[in-house]
Amino acid sequence: MSLTVLGVRHHSPACARLVGETIAALRPAYVLVEGPADMNDRIGELLLGHELPVAVFTSYADDTRRHGSWAPFCGYSPEWVALTAGRAAGAELRFIDLPAWHEAFADRSNRYADAEQRYAEAVERLCATFGVDNTDALWDHLVEMEPGEGLAERLAAYFDLIRGEAAAGPSDTAREEYMAGWIRAAVADAGERPVVAVVGGFHRPALIRLAVAPTPVAPALGTPALGTPWPAVPQPPETATGGSYLVPYSFRRLDAFAGYQSGMPSPEYYQRLWEDGPAEAARHLLTAVAGRLRDRGQPVSTADLIAARTSAEALSLLRGHRHPARVDVLDGLAAALINEALDIPLPWSVRGPITAGQHPAVVEMTAALSGDRVGRLHPDTPLPPLVHAATAELERHGLDRAGDLEIDLLDPVGRERSRVLHRLRILDIPGYARITGPATGVDPVLTEKWTIRDNENRLVALIEAGGYGPTPAAAATARISERVDAAGNDLGRLADALFDAALSGVTDLAGDLPARLERGVAAGSDLGELGRVLAVTLALWRHDRLLGTAGSDLLGAVVAGATRRILWLAEGWHGAGAPAELRRIRAVVAVRDAIRHAAATGVDREAAIAVAGRIAADRAAPPDLRGAFYGLARVLAEDTSDPAPAVRGAFTGGAAGDWLAGLFAVAREPVLAPGGILGVLDELIGGIGAEEFLVALPALRQAFEFFPPRERATIADRLLEMRGLGGSGRDLLRMSVPPEVVAAGMALDEAVEERLARAGLLGVGAPVAGSPSAAPSPAPSVPPSTGLDGPVSAGEER
Repeated sequence: MSLTVLGVRHHSPACARLVGETIAALRPAYVLVEGPADMNDRIGELLLGHELPVAVFTSYADDTRRHGSWAPFCGYSPEWVALTAGRAAGAELRFIDLPAWHEAFADRSNRYADAEQRYAEAVERLCATFGVDNTDALWDHLVEMEPGEGLAERLAAYFDLIRGEAAAGPSDTAREEYMAGWIRAAVADAGERPVVAVVGGFHRPALIRLAVAPTPVAPALGTPALGTPWPAVPQPPETATGGSYLVPYSFRRLDAFAGYQSGMPSPEYYQRLWEDGPAEAARHLLTAVAGRLRDRGQPVSTADLIAARTSAEALSLLRGHRHPARVDVLDGLAAALINEALDIPLPWSVRGPITAGQHPAVVEMTAALSGDRVGRLHPDTPLPPLVHAATAELERHGLDRAGDLEIDLLDPVGRERSRVLHRLRILDIPGYARITGPATGVDPVLTEKWTIRDNENRLVALIEAGGYGPTPAAAATARISERVDAAGNDLGRLADALFDAALSGVTDLAGDLPARLERGVAAGSDLGELGRVLAVTLALWRHDRLLGTAGSDLLGAVVAGATRRILWLAEGWHGAGAPAELRRIRAVVAVRDAIRHAAATGVDREAAIAVAGRIAADRAAPPDLRGAFYGLARVLAEDTSDPAPAVRGAFTGGAAGDWLAGLFAVAREPVLAPGGILGVLDELIGGIGAEEFLVALPALRQAFEFFPPRERATIADRLLEMRGLGGSGRDLLRMSVPPEVVAAGMALDEAVEERLARAGLLGVGAPVAGSPSAAPSPAPSVPPSTGLDGPVSAGEER
């Protein structure tokens, strides 16, 4: 037989050149390429005339597994050159590997990821022998810098060595047996004509051995002339969904420094090496790095470039290269441009993504070598149904143009537009960002603001999201289901998925997700997470008009269970000196709303009032919880009695702001009611000493942030009324000095008066502030900590 098996390193210019020359010389009957066999009837689609790089994206999903992978091609990919050179030579083209959705690729997101981990020991010994840092430098030294005669033999020896040191696993064994079946069938059908197979170098030794050792394979519909069956192309289960489509790719995604284990970093450099040779590639590298650094304001002088070039040429001679290699130029640039010591290794001296903490010049060097090329598909390229469906929906709802828009969620048309945008957001389609809108469904936000911007990666994202389903609604449903599976019993992630389901109009998750939430709340121990779950679930249970999920029995069970769990946990939550925590305060707010609005779910109002009273009186509880539960008991019991005794009993100066934060978050109404808590609070805050006030100041300001501006103005009006003063409370909301300055002035006034009093220097007409003979202050003593932006200090009053 006339079989040539070329073992290659994926994305190697030298290997690509060898493949092209071999096919042109042999003019084989068949060119067999390591690639997905289910794309054989679509090879013409690959060769339409795209702007490279492009990739075959494959998605797969069934009841137990979801998988997505890419098979990228650029101009110097040996597999791509095999296809184009084979077509030019009149050969039959075949992909011969298992489909990307197959279980053999279950742990791999990229078909052409090299398997360094399987032969690391052999490569490590070779690196030590040749005095290089890693696989990339070794490959350049052995192959890319010496691509002349004898390359095929050199590659064969290299791959025989590394394969001899590593055992193939079950995945490789399955793939190699399948590829060998295609090779035997092609050889049988070709007769005396040559057959060329282009495969990853790791597989070459096994495929040569298997090509002459028959292995049973399932026959396809056709059989070659000499009777050897073509292997059948595996088909996904009927219950599975997915497919393969061409997508534009980019050099950024192809770069090993960005995390792609392609085997070749710096794709722009190797593109230049492919097109112009090593000498021109090195010159371009120097120019590109210098230009990029200058564009970003980093000085690179002509002397620096001369020094870098001189260092690179010296290093290349020392390392035995006829022309500077990639690492020679990079090392020369680093020596010329970086004067300080580096704490971490240079990225080209190790393998893998660039690490944090690199010198800015180093980052720009690697970026310049990566390049910014982005592929473009030929207009005749078939696209997945999702692309067409999403485009049609956007046009139908007037969302296909860039701009800013505001959506009324109470309007059926606006609600449908919102759902379309949320589905794209859930699918991570770039260019659609929600600026404001409901965060939980409990907050009274009935409008959304979105920005729509053009994005060059939108088509890629839509094609890749097409693996989730043919329409935005179906794809969003599958994506949320995937998030549910990944969340496990994480209540926060489940709650997020549930709320996204409601925002996007996905309703067929109701039988699974709420049941998980119900089980999770029974074991929850985080007040903040339980509060978020309760807030989200309550919103979905209540708002039929907005989200279409009202009255669900399962959601109701989650509401009741979360309410009971929060009350139970809060009663044992101790930490008398703990600062206010917004997440646990919101949990009490969620309990308040559940008892107010979801009595039908079985929440117990009387039990909640009893628990609230006990926590409010518990000195071991955090101040914010004591304040929140005092407010909860008062609201739920509709208590109109004099609040003064209870407030005085719970109020302590140093924790005043934390206690008020809890109270204001849960019970703003009693504070604002005429003759209610406000008078008592004014008296108590006015009586705080200067030192305690300064300690409480940040928390006091935070506490009053729970009131919207209109209600803060109402509080200011009441304070003026209590002092018999005219004017508008809005005047107290404006001040020209920071609150910290006011607080410092108050402390200074008090210290001065104290010293004057001790010295007996206060006259008859100047009584000590606060004494019975002191005249009424001409302005209210509203402290800056209230969050009213215009309080005046005690010193300014005088």
